[in-house]
Amino acid sequence: MEVGQMQRRLIEYTKSLFMEGILDDQFLQLQQLQDESNPDFVVEVVSLFFQDAEKLLNDITRALDQQSVDFTKVDAHVHQLKGSSASVGAQRVKNGCIAFRNFCEEQNVDGSLRCLQQIKQEYYHVKNKLEALFRLEQQIVAAGGSVPMMELSF
Repeated sequence: MEVGQMQRRLIEYTKSLFMEGILDDQFLQLQQLQDESNPDFVVEVVSLFFQDAEKLLNDITRALDQQSVDFTKVDAHVHQLKGSSASVGAQRVKNGCIAFRNFCEEQNVDGSLRCLQQIKQEYYHVKNKLEALFRLEQQIVAAGGSVPMMELSF
């Protein structure tokens, strides 16, 4: 595949992530912080999000598995995951965390467990999509091209 074709494919793929509500404008703002002096900025920040999210999802799972659930602890983990997902533009994960916090407030174990499964599903979905995006960017660079910047208006 030639570079121009890969660049167009990248733009269309990225647009689809926004149109499907997987990412929000925060991801574009993150991309705008990347420059020649720090060409891997977005990948590094998103990789930190992946590490943080996996740890938090495990912490939430363990906390909900307890005989007596400490909803204050669960809510603190969910709040942290919400902030982390919001910082990279992972919109569906963030929105799931907002709903989850309502179940924590109600101390609803069943609702919390359902919400946790939904958030895990959304997390792995956005992770797979972003990993595919980064692979496409790497292919463009390896072919001698440059990664096109997304416009805020599409």
